[in-house]
Amino acid sequence: MRWLKAGRTLAVLCVAAFAVCSIASASASGSTWRIVKERWDATDEKGFEEFVTRLGAEDCWSIDACMKSPANPYRHTDPRVKFLIDCADVPYFLRAYYAWKNGLPFAWQSAMQSSDGPRGDIRYSSGGNRVVGRSYVLATASGVPAIPLLFEIVNTVSTAMYRRDARSDSSTYFTDTYSPRLDRNAIRPGTIAYDVNGHVAIVWRVEPGGRILIFSSHPDHTLSRSFVGREFLRTGPELGSIFQNWRPITLVGAKRMANGTLVGGRIVGTPNADIPEFSLEQYVGNPPVNPTLWGVAKFVKDNEEMDFYTYLRSSVSMGELEYHPVDEVRSMMQTLCNDIHSRKQAVEISRNEGRTHMMAPPAKLPRNIYGTDGVWELYSTPSRDARLKTAFKEMHDQITEFVRMKAMDAPRLSYKGTDIAGDMLKAYNEESAACVTEYTTTSGRHVPMSIDDVSRRLFKLSFDPYQCVERRWGATDPAELSSCPDGPEKTRWYEAEQPLRNQIDRTYDVEMDYAVDQLERGPYGTESGRGVATAPEVDVKTYLESQALNKSALN
Repeated sequence: MRWLKAGRTLAVLCVAAFAVCSIASASASGSTWRIVKERWDATDEKGFEEFVTRLGAEDCWSIDACMKSPANPYRHTDPRVKFLIDCADVPYFLRAYYAWKNGLPFAWQSAMQSSDGPRGDIRYSSGGNRVVGRSYVLATASGVPAIPLLFEIVNTVSTAMYRRDARSDSSTYFTDTYSPRLDRNAIRPGTIAYDVNGHVAIVWRVEPGGRILIFSSHPDHTLSRSFVGREFLRTGPELGSIFQNWRPITLVGAKRMANGTLVGGRIVGTPNADIPEFSLEQYVGNPPVNPTLWGVAKFVKDNEEMDFYTYLRSSVSMGELEYHPVDEVRSMMQTLCNDIHSRKQAVEISRNEGRTHMMAPPAKLPRNIYGTDGVWELYSTPSRDARLKTAFKEMHDQITEFVRMKAMDAPRLSYKGTDIAGDMLKAYNEESAACVTEYTTTSGRHVPMSIDDVSRRLFKLSFDPYQCVERRWGATDPAELSSCPDGPEKTRWYEAEQPLRNQIDRTYDVEMDYAVDQLERGPYGTESGRGVATAPEVDVKTYLESQALNKSALN
């Protein structure tokens, strides 16, 4: 049994694994969570969607800042508290917070068991996890203290909670979420996007053209905004990727008091078969195959076979999917601008709060640089940088595909001009110049960087928190690098980590706790844990300039 004291008296009773937990309050003081509704109705769900949408659209760069901004209509009712919310916590925190403010029931998975047994990291289990314990907000006459309860929830949650079999349908240890259909009604603000490589985001908008906008938090509590792309790996149902919606729950057997408060009762989850939007479509394809054959599933719409990500975008777009290449370039560049801005915050936190750049580097890397804890998790950026590199590569690949589609007069391409490469290049240059990120060197010099500048130093950006800020931003110019105080040992580490910087795939299932001489020796390859010898091509500007030059030569 575990007890947590917060505020005056909050008792969190959690009996051993394989049992249901409940939350009780011994004090009615402070902000309380009183339950007045048995279930979330359509109005509540719509209100939650609007709540998430407002937060996503706000110019805020941490969950705490968002919750204190005008985007949060409940901010004036909050006590003085700082919401330090990590990536896995965000969906649970926002759902629980909204439930508190609206008198709604809430329940959560409190214990998970790995398919791999007691060994290994449950966040990256090879066959997924199963629920073996559940908690819920106990309906009492006086309510429960809400803030300590919110922190208990986020202290329980990890990405292991999302790594569960989408086919699971236990009535006792049901999963908090279910797999939704791939359409605009089911993929909506509040939908969870789970990346099996250890990251969780929440959908805040689905654009008319089908781009799914998301925001997520990081171990340093900074917020980033992006869209669902190929970095969200599609897997089999046992791992739970990609999309999850909140399972409807009902408080049954409760007694309503004269003031409207519900007391007692228990939480029941709605079975998959009774949820109209439940579907294994993201795993079995369309037409569906057996879930065990998810790797060969096909995705067909209007007699056209597509890859999963094109099918997804087509399914959630308004009307027929059309690509407007110039607008697409601008949208991708604006997303990259947000990503770079978020990375700047992370590096500044490492420098100003962690001050790890002033420490000597450890003798070895963590067991896995992408999934660890402590100082490395708080102040390093390998996962964030991998997602940034993936976004640049996805933009490069998409732009080359637009040029190919134009050459073959593909019907999905909506472009009326005569120089697609030149028009995309113009949009690229304009958006690059409009987004300037500046960092301050060790000597106090201000270094401005456009998106194109970041692209050119992308695979030089150091994820290592023990290295100087100049290397964190990939400086190669001697004048810029001259103020870096790193000595021979750190320089050796920086050079040895180049193959790891070349790698855009996050490999959580390989050991990487190498000493510097082991990194230097190789061999290289994603399965080696030492990185890859060559970085992928991401240079959009050079590609578009060459295409425009070729067109000019032909004319």
